[in-house]
Amino acid sequence: MQVTNPLERRGSMISYLNAILNVLLAVAKGVVGVLAHSEALIADAVHSASDLVGSVAVIVGLRIARKPPDEDHPYGHGKAELIASICVSVLLIAASIEVFYSSTVSFLHSPRAPEWIAAVMAFVAVVVKEVLYRYNVKLGKRLRSKSLLAQASDHRADVYSSLAALIGIVLAVVGERLGIRWLMYTDAAAGVFVAALVLKMAIEIAKDALEILMDRVVLSEEALQPYCREVMRVQGVRAIDEIRVRDHGQYVIVDIEIAVDANITVLAGHDIAAAVRDRLREKFDRVQDVFVHVNPYDPREQHHGRERGHQG
Repeated sequence: MQVTNPLERRGSMISYLNAILNVLLAVAKGVVGVLAHSEALIADAVHSASDLVGSVAVIVGLRIARKPPDEDHPYGHGKAELIASICVSVLLIAASIEVFYSSTVSFLHSPRAPEWIAAVMAFVAVVVKEVLYRYNVKLGKRLRSKSLLAQASDHRADVYSSLAALIGIVLAVVGERLGIRWLMYTDAAAGVFVAALVLKMAIEIAKDALEILMDRVVLSEEALQPYCREVMRVQGVRAIDEIRVRDHGQYVIVDIEIAVDANITVLAGHDIAAAVRDRLREKFDRVQDVFVHVNPYDPREQHHGRERGHQG
């Protein structure tokens, strides 16, 4: 599908930029880490390498998510983006295990302080990743893009990762200069700290995406009130019997049962249902589609307190 919305085009561009910068940072940190003998920077490079695969997953997820509904996918393809978010979280979990292992093994060897160039590389990585984090968050919120927000969280994990590596490297170098042996282990200790941060963020990303994939619905009355208020303003709607708002990532699907006068024609009931659908799509940007079921209104029945008189 061709991307025509300028904001969505920026979402695709930032996804490609994420991938390119992840490649450059992974290679740079890996090369400098090896040459400068920094375990923390090498571990950070492994993390950045996993980010590359995550960026590719986000790009694919965004492209699929924008495809319009079809016969086989009447609710659209928005959940593809959530699957991309889960891919990112799985990669982060794998990266955290690798970082923890490599850093722990370093404690078993005689400590060796890295070169100062490793600290410079870590500082550059912190600055670049913080800029990417802020931009991904800003754009992800405007697009309501779960995968871009997951990528932003990944960048923030990188900031902490590189910052921990920077602190560990500096302390290790200072320890060597001052002859303080235990300080020379801080390079490896930074890797262990990074692993814990990355694992925590990965679990949070996966939890949020999985809840939506399992058809999480908006249940609170407060969250449903704006939808109910607009529906009750449609001429002919006597009550709302049931309403569910299903989150699909960038958009939501509304399932609603409305009650109308039992004596009107089928055509009139159909027109009211169409008006409800049009109004919700017009008033709420995130509403992609609305499925309306029409019931006959019976004043003797309880309609969940959503009759016109109870809407305020």
